[in-house]
Amino acid sequence: MPVPARRRPPSQGVNGPPKTCSPRGPALALVAVMLLGSASRADTDDKPAPPEPERLSLQTMPDAVDLAAWYYASPAEDGPLATVLLVHDLGGSHAALEPLALALQAGGCAVVAPDLRGHGKSPLERLKAAAGEGDQSKLLKRNDFMAMAATAGGRLRTQSAVRGDLECIRNWLKQRAEKGEVDMEKFYLVGSGLGAAVASTWTIADAAWPPVASGPQGGDVRGLVLIEPALVTRGFSMTRLLPLEPLRTDLPVMILSTGDSRDSQKVFDQFKRSRPNSWFDNREKNSPAKDTEASLFFLAIPARAAGGKQLPADQFAALRSADPRRLDPATAVLTFIRATLDR
Repeated sequence: MPVPARRRPPSQGVNGPPKTCSPRGPALALVAVMLLGSASRADTDDKPAPPEPERLSLQTMPDAVDLAAWYYASPAEDGPLATVLLVHDLGGSHAALEPLALALQAGGCAVVAPDLRGHGKSPLERLKAAAGEGDQSKLLKRNDFMAMAATAGGRLRTQSAVRGDLECIRNWLKQRAEKGEVDMEKFYLVGSGLGAAVASTWTIADAAWPPVASGPQGGDVRGLVLIEPALVTRGFSMTRLLPLEPLRTDLPVMILSTGDSRDSQKVFDQFKRSRPNSWFDNREKNSPAKDTEASLFFLAIPARAAGGKQLPADQFAALRSADPRRLDPATAVLTFIRATLDR
């Protein structure tokens, strides 16, 4: 049974409060032009407090990793705006993205945020001796990242022999969907740093499940948000994924960046090759697609850590602007969800 988890203050990250950062993005009035609709934080004023998060305990197959995850139920009485799975960066955890999770929850979404294997509360038994009480993520290799996104084995997905981190969460969400608590017709993935590559890998594997007599077994993802995506991490690469469907042309994709990341630009440029007339970039005056027609978005939200250093992906994802007229990652994600759902 899920166990209620104590809510941390929204500013509390995995290593305590984040460094002072100041997002200097465009005003929300401009966001309404960039994407269909807007998701102002004023929308959540005077609403009841969202439910407390639940801690989940799931187990992967066949390697039996005890996976910890946190579920933030939607406060919306008429059902969630969308169901969102957050995937953190290398060395992060659900706690690093909790400010984003809480903001999306307050915006009406049902959110799940796991600690990926070798991170946070999901340690790997085989690494305990080598890592001791230290950070296991420093010892992870390509095969570990592949396992995070694995789903395979057999013709029936419900009986699949290989169920990695994201697949376990998907199966848990499917069970909740059968009870009417979440809506898998409105399922979005948000990946940060390495998590963007893991989310992209799983999205392709999810779409590859063949239909059966009772209907489709995959293709659950409605939209994908990549926050400062890491192109290559210890041999685990996104490069081979970008030309594949549904990433290539079918799926709505938004890339969020401070504007300083070469990897974010490279990923966007690769996507643009297969969507030459359907991309929108808020840095460009003459993007080929209108905001209501684009399937590929690049949103730059200039922000830096104290001392002018580039922000790590999870810290950027967790930024919240105190000024409701300023764009921040949570507002951008909510706007993207609303825009793509309305089409």
